[in-house]
Amino acid sequence: MPKGEVVGKFTEYAEAVAFVEVIINHGFPAGSVAIVGKDLRTVERVRGKMSYGRVAVSGAVTGSWLGLIVSFFFGGSTDATSTPALGSTFSSVLIGAGIGMLFNILRFTLARNKRGFISQSAVIASKYEVQVPSSLADQAAKAISDHESHEH
Repeated sequence: MPKGEVVGKFTEYAEAVAFVEVIINHGFPAGSVAIVGKDLRTVERVRGKMSYGRVAVSGAVTGSWLGLIVSFFFGGSTDATSTPALGSTFSSVLIGAGIGMLFNILRFTLARNKRGFISQSAVIASKYEVQVPSSLADQAAKAISDHESHEH
């Protein structure tokens, strides 16, 4: 846990970041600043329903990209002037899609904690404090006052 003096308190993370930008732009050493979140909570946003169809499509898309990459690196002729054949590239993409689809369906089927939805988690704080070492608190206050005097 960072120790030092609190030089700013905010309810939004973006406000704390903007504050840090201001003091750093006015000569404060960047490595001496910490943004500390207080009263943390986890928020999980549900994005959609999970189904075998969605799992299969996701696997096919990922597999297609991998097949395309593999075809660029390993496909084609040994002749340096030729480009990989379109059929060869298409086959690699198709095979990659099939393998990706099967792998994702198998993984989803065998998952122990199978859930029926897709979600995204985030840790959010109710307030943010900007802290600096006590020995540099005066320098931070000067940077803040310099900024405020330039704004007015």
